Amino acid sequence: MGAHHGKLEIRKDPFGTTPDGKKVDVYTFGNGRVTISMLTWGATIQRVETPDRRGRVENISLGFDNLPDYAALSPYFGSTIGRFGNRIAKGKFSIDGTSYQIPINNGENALHGGTTGFDKRVWSAKIVQSPKAVGVAFSYVSPDGEMGFPGELATTVTYTLDRDDNLRIDYHATVKGKPTIVNLTNHVYFNLAGEGSGSIDGHVLQLNAPKYTPVETGLIPTGEIAPVAGTPFDFTKPTTIGARLRGDHPQLVVGRGYDHNFVLGDKADADGMRFAARFWEPTEGRTVTVHTTEPGAQFYSGNFLDGTFRGIGNKAYRQGDAFAFETQHFPDSPNQPNFPSTVLRPGQTYQSTTTYTFGTK
Repeated sequence: MGAHHGKLEIRKDPFGTTPDGKKVDVYTFGNGRVTISMLTWGATIQRVETPDRRGRVENISLGFDNLPDYAALSPYFGSTIGRFGNRIAKGKFSIDGTSYQIPINNGENALHGGTTGFDKRVWSAKIVQSPKAVGVAFSYVSPDGEMGFPGELATTVTYTLDRDDNLRIDYHATVKGKPTIVNLTNHVYFNLAGEGSGSIDGHVLQLNAPKYTPVETGLIPTGEIAPVAGTPFDFTKPTTIGARLRGDHPQLVVGRGYDHNFVLGDKADADGMRFAARFWEPTEGRTVTVHTTEPGAQFYSGNFLDGTFRGIGNKAYRQGDAFAFETQHFPDSPNQPNFPSTVLRPGQTYQSTTTYTFGTK
């Protein structure tokens, strides 16, 4: 889309139609250097095209080129996740003494909002444009009782790309009628050498996380907030993702790799944002740096990608071919009294911001 750091541009094209007749659009927006494509299906990041250190542009995010594959096969590629990102033990929680049940869809637990979460809804979309940034505001109203969650939740998630290659995600939600729980995130999968190019074991990760939340079988947190020091979870100094991935640490065994919530360090700026992580792919030189207002982030090393489907470019995605880094409140927070609360009450506003900054080195 144009020359190096050229003008901010956006266009809308049809992408497909759902079985029940809802039209799905793709919005493509860029700044002359980075180009993002997003679907109204699940408010999904479909493509992220960025240059390497020699200026060669590749798509670095996993996805599909058609709607039926997203509907039938997608392991949350690029999806906006809600109402509750990550796992809830047995799909059960209570608020003010009232119990609720979410449909279980991950072993005996509920994952990413149940069987039909925000990732499988068609969102309304509005172009957002200013002299400094361009993008799309996606909105969805989840009725009281949808997937078992109480209260009518109105959510807007705004994705904007600025001239400095920052993709900013602003989450905003309010609830009517009853208190609910909310934990919104995005589940983009990256391979900084290019989508479908092979393993991410050689990517270098620096994580601003002195602690993490160990899990039991089923990947539900035990409740402990444990130090990363002396474990394969210590990425406080830049380390390749694959350096300790094949080790026999019990937490790596139970997760089949990294699929854990990291507790971010406490240096937030005046806007409440803090440095969360930096990923670097040494061969091509691409980097992505993450800042967030959230207290945690799930780092997932693509353990359950199994080569059974083909993505954009007709490439099979195999185990370890991409990573996800989902900024969030902690998994199973409603059932873990020592974790930060995810309860949202009528009259309150849920707000959260995460930025992905694309670069090279």
